Amino acid sequence: MSSASTASVRRSHTFARLSAAGFQIALSVASPAAAQLPQFVTAAPAVRVDGRAQVPYNVGEELTYRATFGVIHAGTARMRVDGVELVRGRPAYHVVFTIDGGVPFFRVHDRYESWIDVQTLSSLRHRQQISEGRYKRTTNYEIYPDRGTYEEGDSVHTSVAHPLDDGSFIYAIRSAGIKVGETRRDDRYFRPDRNPVVLTGLRQESVQVGAGNFAATVVQPSIKANGIFSEHGEAQVWFSDDARRYPVLLRSKFSKFTLKLELESIEAGVTPEMSVTPSGG
Repeated sequence: MSSASTASVRRSHTFARLSAAGFQIALSVASPAAAQLPQFVTAAPAVRVDGRAQVPYNVGEELTYRATFGVIHAGTARMRVDGVELVRGRPAYHVVFTIDGGVPFFRVHDRYESWIDVQTLSSLRHRQQISEGRYKRTTNYEIYPDRGTYEEGDSVHTSVAHPLDDGSFIYAIRSAGIKVGETRRDDRYFRPDRNPVVLTGLRQESVQVGAGNFAATVVQPSIKANGIFSEHGEAQVWFSDDARRYPVLLRSKFSKFTLKLELESIEAGVTPEMSVTPSGG
């Protein structure tokens, strides 16, 4: 393989890792003063007459993104609210995040699934199916909010109250709504050693993407670990200033390149009835 092809493969591999991280805010954050900040996700969300928590998304909603790494079109990412399913007797939103892209010698097909309790908005289950070149991995997590634990295979680990996983965090942030001038924190990631997460509302501005022109609030995550949301990466996420709070644009510097995810299309979905289907997990 030529040096140019090798470089393209490396960039595609980096795209896969970073695109997933781009919509998975559940990483540990460095902030000595974080303990004094308000939480950005409430433990008791407002509820509807039918008992479901009020959320800015519907079943069937699908958001499609164009991903670029530097000047290279690196692939497509999608976020979808697939349905309401039963998990251990609890109705849960089944949300799916997929990444498809790469180059001829290195293809990426990653799938991240989360099941979110429709009443408490806590995570009940999380699944990661990774296919990046020759690397394949499937990891399943069973999360038990009532017990304060989660299971990975045969291992049982301590969790947190009202847990969120990698995929459900972006939906929780949409439900919370970050305003300009606010700095909020959260300790709800289901793996306690990765907490807290801190988000800051920077400014309001209009942004043009494939899906249209949006008035948006720009939010900056502050992250302890290396990667897309590191303290030196200058990561920013644009959330639309309407009732849906769509994440319309993500931009972050990584090494010498800029990763960008732009919203290309929206399928709004419909408000679900309380009929549910069994989860396949």
